[in-house]
Amino acid sequence: MDDRLEAVEVPLLQHSSNSGSGNRNNQSNTGGRWPWKGSICILGAKFCERMAFYGVDTNLVTYLTGELNKSNAVAATISTTWLGTCNVTPLLGAIVADAYLGRYTTMVIASTLYFTGLITLTLVSVLKLPAIVFYLGLYVMALGSGSFMPCIVAFGADQFNDTNTKERMIKSSFFNWFFFVSNFGTLLSSTGVVWVEDNVSWALGFGISTLIMGFAMGSFYSGTPIYRHQKPGGSPFTRICQVIVASLHKLRVQVPCDKSLLYEKEHKEESAVPGSRKLNYTDEFKCLDKAATVSGDESKNGELCLNGWRICTVTQVEEVKILLRMVPIWATAIIYTSAYAQAHTMFVEQGKTMNNSIGGHFNIPAASLYMFNSVTCMLWVLLYDFSIAPAMRKLKGNEKGFSELQRMGIGKLFAMFSMVSAALLEIKRLQVVRSHDLVHDSETPVPLSILWQIPQYVLLGVAETFVLAGQLEFFYEEAPDAMRTLCSALSHLSTAFGNYFSSVLVIVVMLITTRGGSVGWIPNNLNEGHLDYYFWLWTALSFLNLALYVAAARKYRSKYVAHEMRDVFI
Repeated sequence: MDDRLEAVEVPLLQHSSNSGSGNRNNQSNTGGRWPWKGSICILGAKFCERMAFYGVDTNLVTYLTGELNKSNAVAATISTTWLGTCNVTPLLGAIVADAYLGRYTTMVIASTLYFTGLITLTLVSVLKLPAIVFYLGLYVMALGSGSFMPCIVAFGADQFNDTNTKERMIKSSFFNWFFFVSNFGTLLSSTGVVWVEDNVSWALGFGISTLIMGFAMGSFYSGTPIYRHQKPGGSPFTRICQVIVASLHKLRVQVPCDKSLLYEKEHKEESAVPGSRKLNYTDEFKCLDKAATVSGDESKNGELCLNGWRICTVTQVEEVKILLRMVPIWATAIIYTSAYAQAHTMFVEQGKTMNNSIGGHFNIPAASLYMFNSVTCMLWVLLYDFSIAPAMRKLKGNEKGFSELQRMGIGKLFAMFSMVSAALLEIKRLQVVRSHDLVHDSETPVPLSILWQIPQYVLLGVAETFVLAGQLEFFYEEAPDAMRTLCSALSHLSTAFGNYFSSVLVIVVMLITTRGGSVGWIPNNLNEGHLDYYFWLWTALSFLNLALYVAAARKYRSKYVAHEMRDVFI
């Protein structure tokens, strides 16, 4: 990737810290000589939380069809609707955390809801309570998990002191290890907990998930005395709306050529936004500068009459500009997550038609090949953190090696290669189908080993390592200080939109390719279709998405902080 995709270095901040009880402490007491002290508790909580979540999510369709007697279609709809809710509710948790309660208190409330939802699911499976109680517990869990997810990554990164070069480097590693423990928890739950649910009992399986969530809460609470806390900055949406309203109100007001005349709080360090550093002026989206332009209405008798809906600070305006600059980067994440969703859908459908016998004694379920994705993710985190990143730091002479933007670009390239691998395998599979006269036979496994799918899962695992770890760091580092949880929630929102886009694309493809009585690209009997064409379509979309991403990343300008400030963390 081009070096121009590297982020511009931001002036760093001298943070003070205190404990969860509110007592003022210095940095040595909150991080000590081992900067991981607080974040290790958060990584433990994340590991357990992912185990608890996937103990429900992975097998939800099976429970709905087997225990609640739902049809496959209804069960799939209930499952995808619930999962979509889990990826939309992070916005709610982010708003509450950034605006009012702070990340710590929001996580306390969210984890309690999460735990309550899991207890409800366990009681339903033990006492055979009505299905409505199960759905109630499911959505209480969704509200808790959704509110918990964006807070935990931002809160974990808060524990590192940006004024310390070593801690800045370690913070970059934190995002990699956060991603590692997430995948490790997912892998253990998708194999161990799911096996208990399928082979022992649902009550024990849900009970284990509940117990593990209790461990997550214990791990999180154990760090309370040493955590660093960022002040809530007030409602981000109110500030955004104020900038827009003030700009529209002053459509005919001319912005001064001297940008130092734009309104900003006079105190050198203090920002008008609590918990945020001042931001320097940038010359993009100049129409918004009108919000910080002092007009005759605000200036009377040489004094400013401040009304937040008529005059905004440069920092407020720059917050909105940052969000607008992030939009193209975020939009390309939607197509990436749509491509990634094929690992749970079309990759599995392709695998179901192939020979899944290993050595003639063991049959591997098609969905289980996803473990190669998870294992690849974990191995690549280790390889990247201990080998690739240090080598790139020495080669490029900076703290990070690859920037967040470069990492996401590399990941999107590997995602495209994964689609190419899937398409080439499908071409080979269809050749075997024709050579063995299996075109109209959907029952007989195609004599082609399912293990040939491993490369596409591995490539997608490498893509995930680069994209998602880089994306977590990007949305935290580039977000306005008082909107970091909100921007962390954007990752989950892109996942929700990506899954919706994937579903819509399948419907559109089938509508177009079944015209004239054709079976289409993705019929029930894949031997009669052209799943390879579908994968080539995703290859083209991934290439186009990568090109758009590179164009957006090359133009992206990192945030630039005006002054250091000592009271962002309390």
